[in-house]
Amino acid sequence: MKHILTLNKISAAGLDKFDKEKYTCGEVENPDAIIVRSASMHDMDIPASVIGIARAGAGTNNIPIDKCSEQGIVVFNTPGANANAVKELVICGLFLASRRIVQGAAWAQTLKGKGDEVGKLVEKGKSQFAGCEILGKTLGLIGLGAIGKKVAASAAALGMKVIGYDSFLPEGTEIDGVEIVKDIQEIYENSDYISLHVPLNDSTRGMVDAAALASCKDGVKLLNFARGGIVDNNALIAALESGKVSAYVIDFPDDSILGVEGVIAIPHLGASSAESEENCAAMAADQLIDLIETGSIKNSVNMSPVALEKGEKTCVFCKEAAAEAVRNAGKVLGEGAKGGYCYIALEGKVDISGEGILKVRVI
Repeated sequence: MKHILTLNKISAAGLDKFDKEKYTCGEVENPDAIIVRSASMHDMDIPASVIGIARAGAGTNNIPIDKCSEQGIVVFNTPGANANAVKELVICGLFLASRRIVQGAAWAQTLKGKGDEVGKLVEKGKSQFAGCEILGKTLGLIGLGAIGKKVAASAAALGMKVIGYDSFLPEGTEIDGVEIVKDIQEIYENSDYISLHVPLNDSTRGMVDAAALASCKDGVKLLNFARGGIVDNNALIAALESGKVSAYVIDFPDDSILGVEGVIAIPHLGASSAESEENCAAMAADQLIDLIETGSIKNSVNMSPVALEKGEKTCVFCKEAAAEAVRNAGKVLGEGAKGGYCYIALEGKVDISGEGILKVRVI
């Protein structure tokens, strides 16, 4: 029996994929794998029994990736599973940034109790919430992954000009409806709206800083449905105060920007749809089942992909047996970084027992 630890409430669409005769899921001891959504694992003592962690979502900044790699733990995410849910909220964010809907709705609530005067007060006061249309405006996308591409298609269908930048796109890549630029400065300098769709890591932390904002059009509208740390909040607040940025729609608010004029703070609702949670949970479960039952690795953020042929068998070895197994019958399928692990499917006769994957430290 294999044990799956759940650190958050996980949709039944995922948990039901685990055969109840082979798996137990929930608050288990000595888990073989973990499914997590938003719970932080950085201060968690991860049991030595764990071989895989699946994040039911795209971002993995709540998981200690380096620590997991050192322990030979495969970390998965679920790219694309929540893309439509996030895309829909980004499109909503374009309108929120343009039409002062949030501010107007909040003001309308203050008219409660005015009785027959409400209609006249609405007509008199509505001019303070006038906005602009998105038709014909330029949307700059930083990041053209699963979400960025969906946003691009929807924005183009709404009549926007879409330009995009992604440092990981292969040379010559074409995306329908998107003018791909090679320099991120072209996004800053030419966009009426900028939407961020990159992961938070050492290279992107604080990338939208004072210099980047200074090179933007006056009155640019910034949307951040990626991660809060990608934008330098001090620089952003200064840009809002000067008018360089006219609106900032953020799905990851923190105390420093709450209440700031021009900030529309959303409480991390990007992937909060029933469909998204089901899709992410199902993909996460499939990844762990493949890892445990065949040793296959897909959508790992810290290990190379491993695709096993049907019928191939993988086995677990203690560290002492690993070197002998490699000498006798090893086929390297995935390579870890130095100090990490690689994965091996066995060929030939090796007398061992157990099921799972063979982990061998790379030296």
